[in-house]
Amino acid sequence: MSGPAVPELVRSRRLLTGYFFGLGLVMAVWGARLPAVQQAAGLSTAGLALVLLAAALGMVAGLQAAGRLARPARLPALVTGGAIGLAACLAALGACDSLNALLVVALLFGVAHGVLDVGVNSAAVRCQDAIGRPVMGAFHASYSVGALLGAALAAVSAHLSYTLLFVAVGTVAGAAACAAARANRCLVTTAPELAPDPCRPVPQTSGGLSRGQLWLLGALAAATLLGEGAAADWAAVHLHGLGATAAVSAAAFGFYSGAMAAGRLAADRLTARYGVPAVVRTGAALAALGLATGLADSTIVFALAGWTVFGLGLSVAVPSLITAAGPGGPRAVAHVSVTGYVGLLAGPALIGALATLTSLTTALLLPALLAAAVAFLSRKALENPAP
Repeated sequence: MSGPAVPELVRSRRLLTGYFFGLGLVMAVWGARLPAVQQAAGLSTAGLALVLLAAALGMVAGLQAAGRLARPARLPALVTGGAIGLAACLAALGACDSLNALLVVALLFGVAHGVLDVGVNSAAVRCQDAIGRPVMGAFHASYSVGALLGAALAAVSAHLSYTLLFVAVGTVAGAAACAAARANRCLVTTAPELAPDPCRPVPQTSGGLSRGQLWLLGALAAATLLGEGAAADWAAVHLHGLGATAAVSAAAFGFYSGAMAAGRLAADRLTARYGVPAVVRTGAALAALGLATGLADSTIVFALAGWTVFGLGLSVAVPSLITAAGPGGPRAVAHVSVTGYVGLLAGPALIGALATLTSLTTALLLPALLAAAVAFLSRKALENPAP
């Protein structure tokens, strides 16, 4: 069987690891300094929710456009364009001091995020196929590590203007994306055409999963990703509302990201020993309990602990849910992924709307309740999903 040379695979994997890392770093820097952005622009909770909604709508547009363009030969352009666009928009967000400006740039920021997300995940699937063993967990762990570093960077620079941070990170990320543009050509040759292998299941475009099982997997992915979106966009705001300093507020998402990265790095060993359903069920229950406890006690220490436990508990869920869709073929995997993004995109804005009607603490009970639902339904979704 012919395929890409080992150096090509190594180069591709390193590139993709860097892009996942960079994506996590940029998103964490943006999310961790949202309180400063809100204060500088004089935004109410409803105004901040509108900015997050603009970013979500932009990401929907970016996902849809990139999904239609995602062909092997176009992956380098999607990855390069998305990365440069995301970096440029982060720098531009640092210069926005009004609601209207933030809405426009946040929309473009979301578009770039969507394009880059489709590009790196499509290339990562091809890389995994070429390597012949699971590596998606490692890619997503690198995203979490990048998010951890981004949150830490935001925390230690909290005494500086967020404009300086956004411009600096955007400039470095953009320069790195430009420098890697030529090397991205190896992403086209990452996946060989695999010869039929009797030991390898043949993907099915239909069958393998019932419609009900498929929708259940998608719904649980949406519930989980709503929690991830809530942590990214509202953890720092939550801590700030409790009276935490800018540095401690920014550290909240860092604690969450660090716990998620640790959970993903340990996921393969845990699932091999205890089984996927048990690990996902236990983790989701732990996430629900941790966040609910952190919200119930209005102290900063409990809030930080709550977000940390929430990240650890959710770390295994999404990769496991997408893997469970595998017997249904690429269309099933795509369905679960896209449905999951509905939660990621709509969640922060929905929490903002609920916070406007009630309070942020009450609104943040939603991801805790959804994590409990994942714990309750994961056994049905994950045990023997295919006939």
